[in-house]
Amino acid sequence: MTGAELDAICRDYISQKGFGKYFIHSTGHGIGMEIHELPVIAPKHNAPLPVGSVITCEPGIYIPNLGGARIEDSLVLTAKGAINLSKMVSKKLLVL
Repeated sequence: MTGAELDAICRDYISQKGFGKYFIHSTGHGIGMEIHELPVIAPKHNAPLPVGSVITCEPGIYIPNLGGARIEDSLVLTAKGAINLSKMVSKKLLVL
């Protein structure tokens, strides 16, 4: 799967729920020595996502004059799929 293909899965889901125009940033990026590294998960990044990469998957919705929400998961990419390192983290909504 490429970064563009993963981005499209997230973008399509949010669009199906009626919020596509409010998804205004990329879906994610690699995690390594720096917080933002390759690979990139965004519409124009057609490079394959390498097995063994640790990435974020952080789709978000931002509605002008109302607010926004972003859920960020950290994933390890394997030959058989992804392992979600954040699956045990609460996704409780916090209103600020």
